Amino acid sequence: MKKTNASILIIDDQEDILFASKVFLKKYFEDIYTLNNPKNVVELLSKKTIDVVLLDMNYRIGFEDGREGLYLLKEIKTLSPKTVVILMTAFGKVETAVEGLKNGAFDYILKPWENKKLLESVKQAVDKARKDQKKTKNIETENDFFIGTSEIIKKAYSLADKVAKTAANVLILGENGTGKFVLAHHIYSQSERKNNPFIAVDLGSLNSNIFESELFGYAKGAFTDAKLDTPGRFEMAQNGTIFLDEIGNVPLHLQSKLLQVIQTKTVTRLGETKPRPLNVRIITATNLNLKHEVADKNFREDLYYRINTMEIVLPPLRERNEDKIPLAEYLLEKMIAKYGRDEITFDKKVLEQIEKHAWNGNIREMENKIERAVILCENNKITVSDLDLEIITAYEENPDDIQLSSVEKAAVEKALLKNNNNVSKTAEELGLSRGALYRRLEKYNINIKTDGYN
Repeated sequence: MKKTNASILIIDDQEDILFASKVFLKKYFEDIYTLNNPKNVVELLSKKTIDVVLLDMNYRIGFEDGREGLYLLKEIKTLSPKTVVILMTAFGKVETAVEGLKNGAFDYILKPWENKKLLESVKQAVDKARKDQKKTKNIETENDFFIGTSEIIKKAYSLADKVAKTAANVLILGENGTGKFVLAHHIYSQSERKNNPFIAVDLGSLNSNIFESELFGYAKGAFTDAKLDTPGRFEMAQNGTIFLDEIGNVPLHLQSKLLQVIQTKTVTRLGETKPRPLNVRIITATNLNLKHEVADKNFREDLYYRINTMEIVLPPLRERNEDKIPLAEYLLEKMIAKYGRDEITFDKKVLEQIEKHAWNGNIREMENKIERAVILCENNKITVSDLDLEIITAYEENPDDIQLSSVEKAAVEKALLKNNNNVSKTAEELGLSRGALYRRLEKYNINIKTDGYN
């Protein structure tokens, strides 16, 4: 029997399952890899191309809610979007597996499985991986992402290209969905470290209980389930780049630990005392205004300056009006290739609506809407109903909101005048934190002169 040229990765903490599945699947597929520690999946995916992952959903004793599996699914799809994931779950936990399907998994199988069902599912997953790879090759270019022609976005990418050639730490600021991950990867791909690992970590989804073990690694026996010496994300990124997304969400007590790693350029695994040297380029991102978070004592000032050697701001889509239609057309081509559809075009009224829409969810919202429209449209023409946009546009405002804003702005200006532009006293009088007052100053474009001690 001729084996299919495909790479399969099986992730499970039970050695008997790893052994049985490997022996069975080895009859049909060329390369079979196994991992009994899910923490090592990032390192493996940074070194090898994997077509299909069989992913168990539970790893820690006493925890059977599948949360770890869903977290790992997100990590795999981020690190290797072309990899197809099949979830493995015990009978009675189907609800969690279904949630996994909604989050990008291809299929799920119940344990203990039937070999016939397992083989059929893996074969279908390999077929999907092959089709996706073929489609991607047809549409990919060296830089397969949309930049745009607006001056504000060209300025951001020009700055990114300049800093990419250096070893400087970069802080990317921008609303959700503005493309912070894409920009971070662009900086990496233009750098001298492009042939070394790029490790992305969503700090916002990391539970504080596993923050240190995920980022810094741990020694065997460091805690109950620490069965093997395991490197953290920083070590996995050695000589490469680590992207720490949602850094503004890291709790204060953990910020100090992160600061120590950045300052000393070393990392110490949990359960060890000897620091390990690091050579890692750090890119961070957040949708928060870190200056305000520092003022509110929610973010360490020393950490802010360590990560912010260079700051790049990604503008929201509402400030890039000339880019909206070209971006929509780019995303349409991407979805046509993804779903293997015939040529699809936008109805003229749709283009008008795309241009007027506020796009508060930015590029991510537009991609989601267009993907939905490609699935639903008939006669190869996307209509207004297919796109499913709310009628509210970027240019419409509620008169009541305008009136309330005017009252609030006047109150802030009056309090500033009364307190001789002293921010602390003004915030106290208005019942606001300093950070909240700064946000209102920015919102209403109120400029004040201070002596630096406010």
